[in-house]
Amino acid sequence: MIDLKFETVSKRYRIFQESETEGKRNALGRLSRRLRGNWNDFWALRDVSFEVNRGEALGIIGQNGAGKSTILKLLYHITTPTKGRIRVNGRLAALIEVASGFHPDLTGRENVYLNGSLLGMKRAEIRGKLDSIVDFAGVSAFIDTAVKRYSSGMYLRLGFSIAAHLDPDILLLDEVLAVGDAEFQSRCLERVNQLRRAGTTIVFVSHNLGAIENLCDRVFLLRHGEVFRSGTPRYVISEYEHMLTSMPATTARGLIDIQDAPAAQIVSVNFYNAEERRTTMFATGDAARVEVELEVHQPVEDAMIELYFYSIFGNIHSHFSTEIDGPKLDLEKGRCIVEFYCPQLPFEVAAFNIESSIKHRGSSFNEHVDYKRTGSINITRGKPIHGVFHTPHTWTVRSVAPPESDDSTPATVRNLD
Repeated sequence: MIDLKFETVSKRYRIFQESETEGKRNALGRLSRRLRGNWNDFWALRDVSFEVNRGEALGIIGQNGAGKSTILKLLYHITTPTKGRIRVNGRLAALIEVASGFHPDLTGRENVYLNGSLLGMKRAEIRGKLDSIVDFAGVSAFIDTAVKRYSSGMYLRLGFSIAAHLDPDILLLDEVLAVGDAEFQSRCLERVNQLRRAGTTIVFVSHNLGAIENLCDRVFLLRHGEVFRSGTPRYVISEYEHMLTSMPATTARGLIDIQDAPAAQIVSVNFYNAEERRTTMFATGDAARVEVELEVHQPVEDAMIELYFYSIFGNIHSHFSTEIDGPKLDLEKGRCIVEFYCPQLPFEVAAFNIESSIKHRGSSFNEHVDYKRTGSINITRGKPIHGVFHTPHTWTVRSVAPPESDDSTPATVRNLD
C-alpha cells in the first residue's frame, strides 16, 4: 500500500525585487511599485515525483535551500503546491518544530496537555502517557515549574518527548534528532526505530548522514528543487559526499567585513580521514586532516587561518586558529595549502557546517581578508561519548604502599592505553 505520493509537484514563491533607488522612495511610492509588480519567481520544487510505501522509511538530503523542508510543509498542509498533486493515506504527524506550541508561563505539566492537544492527542491519551513523556524527557524534577525557567535543552527535550509519543500512521521528521546531547539523541533514534518497527511510515529530512543511513530504507538527494539521485542510503550518501567535496567555497554573508579586493582568497577546504581519503564522514574520536587551499594575490604578513564549526542551528561549537597553535604565517604570492591536523575529532554525533577565514593578527572578530562557507562534515557514532564533545585523554593506575609500611620502593605506574 502507498501511504504518500507526490505527482509532478512544483512549488513557486514570488520574491519582490526592490532596487536601491526604489528603497529611497516614500512608503506610498514603494506600495504603488509593489502593486504594479516587480516580482521574480523562485521555484523551491520543480516536478518532484515519488512514492512512499506503508512502513517504509524515506530519507531526504541536500544542501540548504534544496527544497527539503518545502516537501515536509507540503505534506503537512502548511503550504499548498503550485502545480501537481499530493496524496496522503493515513493519520499524519510531524516533528518539525518541537516545542513550538509551548506557553512560557505554564508549567511543564500544563504544556504537555496544551502541546499534546495541538498535536491531536485526546486528554485521556495524554494523561495515560504523561509519566512516560516526562521520564523520556528527563525533566521529572521540574515538571511543575514554568517552562520559561527551563534550559534550552530541557525545553526541546520535553517538546520532542511529547511529539515522540504520538501514534501516527505517517511520521515526518525534520532535524529533530539534533535535540539534546548524544545520549538523548540515541534515545530519540531508538524511539523512531520503535515506531518504524511498529509499521509507521517515516519521511526523514536531515543533514546528519549517519542517522539517515541507519534509519532509512531509501534516500533521495535534492538539488535546486529537483530529485538529483535516488536509491539505497549508502549509494545516495556517497553521491552527496562526492558533490560536497567537489563544490568550491562560497562567500559568506551577514556581519562579515571582507576586503573589497582581497590580497588572498580561500579556494577550498578539504577533509581527509586516517586512510588519506577525502571525505565528509567521520566518527567520534576519528583523526582528521584538513587542507585549506589559498590563492595569494599580494603578500600578507602575519596572517592567521581559522576554521569555525557550526551546528545546523547556527551555534558555534568550535574554533581553531593558527594564532593559537600554529606557526607565524607570512603568505607569499601564489597558491599554497595550510594544513590542520586533529588526532581525535571532539564533536558529538551531528552535522556541522564549516566556515574558514584569512585574517591579520590583531584584527577584530569580524574583519577578514577573506571569509568563506566551505562545506560540512557529518559525525557518526565511534568512540562512546556522553555529553556534547569528546576530549582526547589517557588514564593511569598507580600502586601506593600503605602509610605504615617502611617499604621505600617507589610506586609503579601502569598506562591503561
